[in-house]
Amino acid sequence: LEDPWYAPGEDVYEWTCSPRVVGAIVEQAREIIQPSNLFYNCPQVELAELLSRLTIGGRSFLANSGAEANEAAIKLARKYSRQKFRENRYEIITAYNSFHGRTLATLAATGQLSKQKSFAPLTPGFKHVPFNNVEEMEKAISEKDCAVMIEPIQGEGGVIVPDQSFLGKVRKLCNDHNLLLIIDEIQTGMGRTGELFAYQHYGIEPDILTLAKGLGGGVPIGVMMARDPLWEVFDVGSHGSTFGGNALACTAALATLRIILEEDLSSRAKRTGEFFMERLKELHRKWPQFISQVRGKGLMLAMEFKGDIAEEIVRQGLEEGLVLNGLTPRVIRFLPPLTIEESAIERLIDFLNQVLIKLEKQH
Repeated sequence: LEDPWYAPGEDVYEWTCSPRVVGAIVEQAREIIQPSNLFYNCPQVELAELLSRLTIGGRSFLANSGAEANEAAIKLARKYSRQKFRENRYEIITAYNSFHGRTLATLAATGQLSKQKSFAPLTPGFKHVPFNNVEEMEKAISEKDCAVMIEPIQGEGGVIVPDQSFLGKVRKLCNDHNLLLIIDEIQTGMGRTGELFAYQHYGIEPDILTLAKGLGGGVPIGVMMARDPLWEVFDVGSHGSTFGGNALACTAALATLRIILEEDLSSRAKRTGEFFMERLKELHRKWPQFISQVRGKGLMLAMEFKGDIAEEIVRQGLEEGLVLNGLTPRVIRFLPPLTIEESAIERLIDFLNQVLIKLEKQH
């Protein structure tokens, strides 16, 4: 965050190690690194209070990763629904093509067979419906359901942006059927999409919210937030984590979040993302024989190709010092630092253009 940093001798964007975050970690390390988890620590409280003010209110469970945050959300949804309604309410509806983690429960929640193969039997209690299709979701609802768990934009699934009305309809569906709405913002949160949290694009609020990745500024952390009434069922022993809420991790998250807020990096991501998207669209118009679609919000973007050329583009990018993320044989995802300069985007666009020129000559 703050200014871009470069590794000595290499033209590489460094996306962690903000001097301000490092300074906060060092100062905290001199005081205490990990107190007994029988006690709160001050960074825990400050982080939870700040997140509560910025999002849905309520309280937070602090963990070490996004998968842990989602595990906590699954447990809370099931226990709340069983105590509030009836014992056999435990199933959670998620979307095909989704990604919620690689632990056994979150892998079962994930709607990608390619991620699940070799790990059967999967944890029961999850069912999948097409993303961005509220009609199919409604058909799938049964008396056993306790929650809907969904990404506001599918990340690992290819940066799939739903219709503007989709999440509002899902929220209404949850209200009508007494289902909890769990929004997984592990990839989309912390300003990435042009709002601090992607659900804010859609005018809704979840019952449970999960965060990780960008929150820690490079330090492992996960958070499961929920509205106050839900916490009544999580009594002592319902859930826990030895290192969740670690003082160093919470200090890093606090410093990172304050930088995002003070420098309004969400707005910067929106502006820079619009520039980036327009340049990708120009490539699409120039190379319709190779590019089928560009999509995304803010600085969470993707380019889809008509053939299996993503891997080759990623390989050539590494040769040129550009690190690209090939999600599938046909999709490249772009998740640059929120502080990326337009000049760096132009370099990428020029590289992609040159690669496509080479491919055209080969054909």
